[in-house]
Amino acid sequence: MTHTLVYPITAVHNAVGHLEVGGCDVVELVRGFGTPVVIYDEATVRDQCRRYVEAFGEHTADFEVIYASKALSVLAVEQLVLEEGLSIDVSSGGEYYVAKNAGFPPDRIFFHGNNKTREELQLALESGVGFVVVDSFQELDLLEELLAARGSSQRILLRITPGIEAHTHSFIQTGQIDSKFGFGLVDGVAMEAIRRSLESRHVELVGLHAHIGSQIFQLDAFRKAIEILVDLIRQAHERFDFVCRYLNIGGGLGIRYTEADMPSSIGEYVTVKVEGVREEMARVGLPMPRVLIEPGRSIVGKAGITAYRVGTIKEVPGIRTYVSVDGGMSDNIRPMLYDAQYEVMIANKADLPPDTVVTVAGKHCESGDVLVKDALIARPEIGDVLVTPATGAYCFAMASNYNGSLRPAVVMVREGEARVIVERESYQDLVAKQRPLRG
Repeated sequence: MTHTLVYPITAVHNAVGHLEVGGCDVVELVRGFGTPVVIYDEATVRDQCRRYVEAFGEHTADFEVIYASKALSVLAVEQLVLEEGLSIDVSSGGEYYVAKNAGFPPDRIFFHGNNKTREELQLALESGVGFVVVDSFQELDLLEELLAARGSSQRILLRITPGIEAHTHSFIQTGQIDSKFGFGLVDGVAMEAIRRSLESRHVELVGLHAHIGSQIFQLDAFRKAIEILVDLIRQAHERFDFVCRYLNIGGGLGIRYTEADMPSSIGEYVTVKVEGVREEMARVGLPMPRVLIEPGRSIVGKAGITAYRVGTIKEVPGIRTYVSVDGGMSDNIRPMLYDAQYEVMIANKADLPPDTVVTVAGKHCESGDVLVKDALIARPEIGDVLVTPATGAYCFAMASNYNGSLRPAVVMVREGEARVIVERESYQDLVAKQRPLRG
């Protein structure tokens, strides 16, 4: 097919002219599971995991690939990632709970978050966690208090804000000076965090962490961040004899949402990160640490597609044609948050030439509920199955019940078989936790 860059690796046009993924006809999947439905291709998720592991293996034997579960915190997907040998990062008690239920052993769980609550930290400490990525002095104090009460210790990384502005949307930049995340370098804040951690009786500082943003195409920002981190490590070694055993340099590799996107390859990305650390550590004369990265979007993003039914078609003469689908911002908020761009296809007309420019709108009571503007597709009709590719990351994860919408079903496909991994919500689910005013 002509769109393999943005679709799962198993995507084809089948003999009846339909889009097929994982050996399953998307039109038949819609008949069986309804719409909207998010469809994940197991082969693509596994392939992305393996590409990371293989790329690292070409450079070093001391590494860890950590799945960033905020991209998609779903039990079955996390079990798949675990089978491929990855570790996991979580950023809330809920994500931690899913990871534990997926079977991740404690030493392969990294707990992130800029405002971990007492309850979340207690849960992690009681149930077991490999590393807590400490984000603030308040968290350091709270962790020390909880550990002292338990009479135990905990390995930690410190999240460092390196002052790098990545080339991405401002909402998903996280490494610049003005950030809610981490310890900055200005006024010696990061150095003070290192000192206090090393002096602690209950936390064991084993390394540093930095994440400069998400959906990044240009790799130069990663290289600069590594240089800054290593300079901090050198200074801490000189002042406190600090030995950095783990250096977590985050995630952030972008993916293709449209054919025009040109992200770097996994191989290029890993080379920059591993060889960058190697060169910088050699420059300062210190031993190479274990190199950790945290891909999320690039593991599951391309693996997922979302299928809708076309409903109202409204032509505004001389301006545009609106094609409304039975979902929208409740299952994909990214176009409204980040002006994210997507491609679309009519799955039941996959072999027909695109000849109609449309704007794909959602069903919600917001004028801004628009999924794709000026999309070129085969002429649409009511009842068609419209698909947006590359919706595997940060779509279902941020789904909502706006306008009383039901969160969609999630289906995994493999070699012609499909199974539900998240059931579609029901109307009963909408009120299950609600209580009447009286009675």
